[in-house]
Amino acid sequence: MEKNFEKIGIIYNSDIKETENLAKKISEKILNSEIFSHAQLKDDINLAIAIGGDGTFLKCARFYSEKNIPLLGFNVGRLGYLAQAKPNEIDFVIDKLKNSDFIIENRLMLKAKDKIALNDIVIKGINCARTATLDLYINDKKLCSYVADGLIISTPTGSTAYSLSAGGPIVSPLIDCFLIIPICPHTLNMRPVIVPSSEKITVKMHDNDEKLYVSCDGQVDFTIENEITIEKNENYAKLLILNQQKDRFYDILKEKLHWSLSPEK
Repeated sequence: MEKNFEKIGIIYNSDIKETENLAKKISEKILNSEIFSHAQLKDDINLAIAIGGDGTFLKCARFYSEKNIPLLGFNVGRLGYLAQAKPNEIDFVIDKLKNSDFIIENRLMLKAKDKIALNDIVIKGINCARTATLDLYINDKKLCSYVADGLIISTPTGSTAYSLSAGGPIVSPLIDCFLIIPICPHTLNMRPVIVPSSEKITVKMHDNDEKLYVSCDGQVDFTIENEITIEKNENYAKLLILNQQKDRFYDILKEKLHWSLSPEK
């Protein structure tokens, strides 16, 4: 363990009662570790272990991506799509870490102004109770106008989150692209678009007098005058992937989302 990670941070979600106890159990088996809350993240570590749900993982991913610190997750939430392990797999995880039986996988992230996102950036009109007319530009060239509740700009990692619920495709995280998905478009000919991650995506309110509401990973929200540009973030989220059969992308789709499985009789 020590030869790979000099210090391990074990982060628990203080809003979920059982996470602190799990953090203590993990820490008892890892000598070079420190426990702290997701509300007070520290960066003097070499590996971050997040304990909670997908929300906890996303917050840690945004913070530690800027420090190039790899992240591993224990799921104590509902779905835990991004987490690698369950609470009863402590010994299994520690054995993998000790034997360096893992890889570090780079995941694309989005950037809008000084905010970043691992899953997606959602853009709506400031009046979320009605549809908005949003003009989409790719590399400063207008592509189309959407009359919709909003737009989701998603990474491949986020393609199984809000994007999927809005009718977007499932995209392997190994593909270097971004997804643009309209939310409840008012016309049938408006479909999701996939663009290379090198493209500059700009969204403008058709009515220049209205502001935009922007949400990063559903956790960091802000308003802006009437235009927002979204690009590839220079840093990647570094996910520590344990080498086990079930962690392959398509197996996780089946396990977590029941993808391609026939309805039970």
